Amino acid sequence: MARQRSIFSIILVLLATFLISCGGPGVAVAPPTYTADQIAQIQEYVPEIQTVRDRADELKSLIQRNEWIKVGNFIHGPMAEARLTMTYITPHLLPKDQTAARQITKDLLNHLVKIDQAAARGNSLVASSNYQAVFTDVDKFLQLLPEGSKQVES
Repeated sequence: MARQRSIFSIILVLLATFLISCGGPGVAVAPPTYTADQIAQIQEYVPEIQTVRDRADELKSLIQRNEWIKVGNFIHGPMAEARLTMTYITPHLLPKDQTAARQITKDLLNHLVKIDQAAARGNSLVASSNYQAVFTDVDKFLQLLPEGSKQVES
């Protein structure tokens, strides 16, 4: 009788192990998506970034005319506000996009600093190359945003 109990116990252990290994979560986890609240938060800030993006030619012409004080004003005014707005948006993005958004914002700051330094030295070549990099960074950031948040009311 003792031998039958041990065989029965081994069979129960094997059956339980098999059932547990085949169990697991049967429901597939949906990929993360934006909630209506997240899109609303992002939509609140997008027009500020888009406005600065639309003023790209203004900065370009200031650099070409060597109006360094106005270049500095533009960088420390509207561009600084756009960068700050980008940092406000970043926590509302999907986790996979937050890392890229932080890096883009950091790159934007580095390019703005280089333009500011070039303006202080009167170096239009460095300012022009970093001007293009700044607006490339802004475009990259805007591409990270969900489609529903990019619709600007007219």
